[in-house]
Amino acid sequence: MKKINVILSGGSGSRLWPLSRKSRTKQYIPIFDGKSLFEITIENNLNFCDAVLVVGNIDNYELSLKSLREKCGEDYQIIVEAMPKNTAAAIAFSALSVDGEDLLLVTPSDHIIENKKDYHEAVQKAFEWASKGNLVTFGIQPNKPETGYGYIQSNGDDVIAFHEKPDKEKAQDFLNKGNYLWNSGIFCFQAKTYLEELNRYRPDILKACKLVMEVKNSDFLDTIATGKIPSESIDYAVMEKSDKIKVVKGTFEWSDLGSFEALFDYFSKNGAYVKGSNLVIAETAHVELHGLNNVMVIQSKESILVMPISESQDVKRIYENLLKTNIKLIE
Repeated sequence: MKKINVILSGGSGSRLWPLSRKSRTKQYIPIFDGKSLFEITIENNLNFCDAVLVVGNIDNYELSLKSLREKCGEDYQIIVEAMPKNTAAAIAFSALSVDGEDLLLVTPSDHIIENKKDYHEAVQKAFEWASKGNLVTFGIQPNKPETGYGYIQSNGDDVIAFHEKPDKEKAQDFLNKGNYLWNSGIFCFQAKTYLEELNRYRPDILKACKLVMEVKNSDFLDTIATGKIPSESIDYAVMEKSDKIKVVKGTFEWSDLGSFEALFDYFSKNGAYVKGSNLVIAETAHVELHGLNNVMVIQSKESILVMPISESQDVKRIYENLLKTNIKLIE
C-alpha cells in the first residue's frame, strides 16, 4: 500500500490575469520567493507520500514535467486530460492508475498552506480515517465570514451537510455557529473506496473513465473517449451523497489564492509586492505609484491591469471578454 499525492492541476486561473494565462496558469507563476504554487504543493507532501501523480491539461504539461523532474526524480506519474471534465473524472483517472489499496491524498495545485506541523497532523489523521474505508474531506476553521468558499457543516468528525458559497449574512451566521468549516477541496481515501462510491452514485462517470483508461497508451488521454465523460465535481458526484464521509478539521492557515485580493492579504503578511495599501506585481516594468490607495497594478508581457483591489473578482469578466475580443493576450 502506497501513499500517493494526487495533484489536480487543471483550471485557467482567470481571476489572476495577466499573470495567469493559458500557457502559464496560476499554479505555475513563480512569485513565492521564486517558487510556484505547484512546486510548493509537491514539497508540502513529499515527506509523507511515497509518490506523486499529477492530473493536468496539455497547456501545462511541460511546466509540470519540469517541476516533477526537479522535485521527484523519476518517482511520479502524469495524466494529461484531453479536455476538462471536472474533479470526479480527474480523481477517477488517478484511482484507476494505482492499486486499490493505495491511499490517495488529493490536493489542488494552486493553494497555499502555512503552519506545516498542523497540516502534517491533519494529513496523518486523514490517512487513519481513509485506511478504515472512509472518504475524508478537509475542512478549514474559518476566521472571517468568507463568501468565496463553500462550507462543510460538521459534528466532530462527521459531516452533517455541504453548503454552497453563501452571501455575507449567511457566512456570518456560519462563523457565529462555530461548526461550519471552509471546504478546502483536499481529500483522502483509498483508491478502491472512491471507485466503489463513484460506481454507487455515478456509474456513468466511472464507466466512461474506465473506457478512457483502457485505450490509454501514453501520458495523454484520448480526445474522443474523453468527450463522452459527464462533467461533474467530486462534491456533487460523491461527497454530498456518500454515507462514508469524515471531515478532518484543519487548524493550519490555508487559502486558495483565487483573486488578487487574496494575494494582497497573503503578501501583506509576507512583505512582498505590497506598497502601502497597494498591490504591485510587475514582471518586466518598474512601477511607481503616487496618491493612490487600495489599488493593484499587475503587469505581465504586454499587458497591464490597474483596478481597485476590492473589485478583483471582476478580473474574470475581463478575461472572458478577452477570450472573445483579443485571445492573444491570454495565451
